[in-house]
Amino acid sequence: MIDTNAENGAETSATEAAPGEAAERDAFAVIEALNAENSELKDRVLRTLAEMENLRRRTEREVADAKTYGVTSFARDMLSVVDNLARALEHLPEEARKNADPHLQSMIEGVELTARDLEAVLGRHGVRKLDPKGQRFDPNFHQAIFEAPDETVPAGTVSQVVQSGWTIGDRVLRPAMVGVSKGGPKAAPKGEPPAASGK
Repeated sequence: MIDTNAENGAETSATEAAPGEAAERDAFAVIEALNAENSELKDRVLRTLAEMENLRRRTEREVADAKTYGVTSFARDMLSVVDNLARALEHLPEEARKNADPHLQSMIEGVELTARDLEAVLGRHGVRKLDPKGQRFDPNFHQAIFEAPDETVPAGTVSQVVQSGWTIGDRVLRPAMVGVSKGGPKAAPKGEPPAASGK
C-alpha cells in the first residue's frame, strides 16, 4: 500500500517552495527595475547639472561681451567726431598757431582739449587707438590703401597712417588705413632682428 500522506506532503512542500521562489524572483525583478530607474534618474540629474553649468558659463560670457562690446555702434559713430577734430587741428598751420590772437589761441586749445578728452572717454570704455606706423603690416588690424617704395625699412612695414584704426576689447572697431613700404629688405621672421640694408 502506498502512503498517500507522504505523497501529499511532498506535493505540498513542492507547491510551497514554488510560490516562495516566485516571490523571490519578483522581488529581484523589482529591485533590478528600481536600480535601472535610479541609474536613469541619476544620469538625468548629472546631465541637467552639466547643462545648467554650461548655461551659466554662456550667460556669464554673454554678459561680459555685452558689457565690453555694447557700446560698439556708439563708439563707431564717435570715431568720425574724433577724426574731424584731428583734421581741424592738422590743417591749422603751425605759424598760424604761434601768431594767433589770444581768442583764437584759446579756441585752438579748447579743440585740442576736447579731442584728448574724447579719446580718454573712449579709452575708459575699452576703445583704443591703433598706432601702427613702423609696425609690420597685419591685415587683421590694417587696411592697405597704397604701397610706397621705401628701402630704409623692410618690405611690408606700415610707412604711413592715412586714418587711425581703433579696437574695442580684442576686436577691430575700424582698421587703420595705411601705406605699406615695398622694395626694402625682407622683413625678419618674428623673434629675429631685421636684416641690415646693404647700402
